[in-house]
Amino acid sequence: MVIQKLILGIVQGVAEWLPISSEGLIVLVSTNFFSHNWEYQKLIEMALFLHLGTFLAALIYFRNDIQQLLTGLVHWSKTGKENQKTIVFLTTATIISGTVGFLLLRLVETSQQSMSLTGKGLNLLVGMLLLITGALQLKAGKKEGKKKTINLSLATGLVLGMVQGLATLPGLSRSGSTVSALLLLGFQKSLSLKLSFLLSMPIVLAGNILLNLNTINFSVDNLVALTASFAFGLLTINLLLKLAKKINFGLLVIIFGLLTISSLFI
Repeated sequence: MVIQKLILGIVQGVAEWLPISSEGLIVLVSTNFFSHNWEYQKLIEMALFLHLGTFLAALIYFRNDIQQLLTGLVHWSKTGKENQKTIVFLTTATIISGTVGFLLLRLVETSQQSMSLTGKGLNLLVGMLLLITGALQLKAGKKEGKKKTINLSLATGLVLGMVQGLATLPGLSRSGSTVSALLLLGFQKSLSLKLSFLLSMPIVLAGNILLNLNTINFSVDNLVALTASFAFGLLTINLLLKLAKKINFGLLVIIFGLLTISSLFI
């Protein structure tokens, strides 16, 4: 079990910075390569727990941006317009995505038996959502955005909150969906990537506090997984974020989705 959790931690640490759905990969690895057959809810709880590792990695990597935002929040009247717009955007999107994601998780949890979301059912769900993620990225990749931080608005926060909330489903990449949405709204790619990861941090922290607080088990194997997620996340974030700026992963994600669906018939 320790080796399995170690592998899941490594998967999370590397995949978080690429628009290929780390949650989807965790579900696929767990259901296809490991002996245990976790239910959908347990897999999502594990994926959310592993996000704490990459949350800490992002906290270190974006520490200057985060410090600037926190300072602006405390000294609101003295902070610049761009800082204020970023804070309003992140706050709005976090509230919306938290609400949508919570309701979506509860909906899936209550209907899990009728949906048969284990084994092949999970593979089919992940495969279909990967196709959606890939198609969205291919479309967004054609956009050359020019909008900057000053162009952020309340409406932008509402849209991104909905998108991130829907990305609770494994296979619908959170980073891929939010970056694509920002690109389709006309924002610069480098800014879209940074906003996407800043947006993920409060929801990961809040999700673990609200959804995982009573179920988190700090066993040796879970701590190994969390450490691996943090270590590999910190080691790969700079390289993979640069790679994500240069490469459109849409086609790769679509191929991955087709292979996942095809595996159901083998």
